[in-house]
Amino acid sequence: MKSVAIVDYGMGNLRSVAKAFMHVAPDQSIVITADAKVIAEADRVVLPGQAAMPESMVALNASGLRDVLLQASKDRPFFGVCLGLQMLFEVSEEGDTPSLGYLPGKSVRLPKPHRDHDGSPLKVPHMGWNAVHFPEAMRTHPCWQGVADGSAFYFAHSYYAVPADNVLIAGFARYPDPICVAAARANIFAVQFHPEKSADAGLQVLKNFSEWNGKPL
Repeated sequence: MKSVAIVDYGMGNLRSVAKAFMHVAPDQSIVITADAKVIAEADRVVLPGQAAMPESMVALNASGLRDVLLQASKDRPFFGVCLGLQMLFEVSEEGDTPSLGYLPGKSVRLPKPHRDHDGSPLKVPHMGWNAVHFPEAMRTHPCWQGVADGSAFYFAHSYYAVPADNVLIAGFARYPDPICVAAARANIFAVQFHPEKSADAGLQVLKNFSEWNGKPL
């Protein structure tokens, strides 16, 4: 039986993510775990995240899981969710916090006050539904299979990732200018939105990941 390890480092909305995976991949073993051995043996690894970057990185560093996560990020399908996307980059403006550094780039704060092009105010945090669009080169990524360009997903964040190379951007949303809300390279795929809260489109992304072999095309 294939297995999906959802990493428990003391932060993140783990149970709702696990329930969503159980729904879309009933033939797989979905495990919430802080056990490095279980993560090392899993076929797929999910890094969720919720709360502030400084506290999350302290918790992750204290968990003793950095080495096994680094290995997993290189050799099997690896999925970041919400703060788990930002953690994959090198540093975050939130507390000037060093992150995992699997992808080149940084996370920055949405400006505050934040305004639309017509001058009307936009909320920070960015909360609620927004359309996600795919760069042309990413439209055939397996994790987007069956998901229409412009599908709405649910967001809750004040910071967002800025990849050092736009080729890493797998999805963007307008708020009001385009911001990166999905990133991909080789066997890594990560999203800023909450797929487990994003109705059919979100469940399709999770189903796609649960079937993905880690090769982008």
